[in-house]
Amino acid sequence: MFPRRLQHWARGVAEAIVSPLAQRGVNPNAVTVAGFVFNVGTAAVLAMGHLTIGGVLLLLAGTFDMLDGALARVTSTQSDFGAFLDSLLDRYSEAAILLALVYVFSVQQKTAAVLLVFAVAVGSILSSYARARAEGLGIECRVGIAPRPERVIILGLGLLVNDNTTIAALAILAVLTHFTAVQRLYHVWSQTRSKSVRQRSKKASRVAPRGESPAP
Repeated sequence: MFPRRLQHWARGVAEAIVSPLAQRGVNPNAVTVAGFVFNVGTAAVLAMGHLTIGGVLLLLAGTFDMLDGALARVTSTQSDFGAFLDSLLDRYSEAAILLALVYVFSVQQKTAAVLLVFAVAVGSILSSYARARAEGLGIECRVGIAPRPERVIILGLGLLVNDNTTIAALAILAVLTHFTAVQRLYHVWSQTRSKSVRQRSKKASRVAPRGESPAP
């Protein structure tokens, strides 16, 4: 996960970039949809076997993940639907990219690489689901070594060189995505356990006889 200082710097840069869009009244959801379309186009380039170009485009497409949120903050138009749309299209974008790689490696008859892509897809789905389910329970769950921005950068850099570095990037992601899911599992377990302990403590305090302390 990127250091908080770097995240704040990137957020400030993104807000500066989208200022002209804010002045023209561009809707953040339009930027979100544009980012999705850009990712689908990137997937098409990858499916044609142009991995290096696809890597460059993937890194550029990753900037849309910051711009739509920055535009929403600058224009004070943040909404629950906008957040939902962003998360949903992010998942579709990731699926399109990984499907393109499945196609490329299937044509090349690289079974091991196809299995790696599958492992990355499952890890990405589970880590994203873990966060969404946790937040549905009212638990903030931003922990994890490989959230979406990091995944995009790792894969994009791997694509820039050749097939071998792409496969290496996929192997790294196959480990990191599942590790992220486990990190979030542990985070939710620790949060729910702490909450349960506090609730039992309060309950014990209420039922303890007057003048006596509750049992430890």
